[in-house]
Amino acid sequence: MKTLKSLMLGLALLVAGTAAKAANKIDGENLTKNFAINTYIDAMTRGKLSGFSEVVDQSAKFSMLRGTTVLSFGKTEVVDQLKSTKNTEQDCITSTSVVESNNDLAVVKVDMKYSTFTRSNYVTITNTGSGWKITNVYSVFK
Repeated sequence: MKTLKSLMLGLALLVAGTAAKAANKIDGENLTKNFAINTYIDAMTRGKLSGFSEVVDQSAKFSMLRGTTVLSFGKTEVVDQLKSTKNTEQDCITSTSVVESNNDLAVVKVDMKYSTFTRSNYVTITNTGSGWKITNVYSVFK
């Protein structure tokens, strides 16, 4: 009887652990507009990278205007840079506003206001058929 109880407890823990792991899976159903933009904000302002790679499309382009020069980066370069500053909290106030939104595309302005300047990010999120993913980010410093 004691062996049966131990076996049942072990089986229950295995099932619970498997269910918990499955609940954290990021798939097309979880890749909503809000999830994508909140994951972007967490990565950029708090260094929280959980789910970031999944919400950024492989062909995503990140551009920023620095003076009169436009710098462009791919997904791999941005993810690598964010990994080097993982869990670093930015000293800024973040606000968002929807510029445009329809069933296929959304453009969200994410302002990161620091003490001496503001970084405005225009984040394009596209319905890729396998969920909403970030396809373009254009940053301007004011």
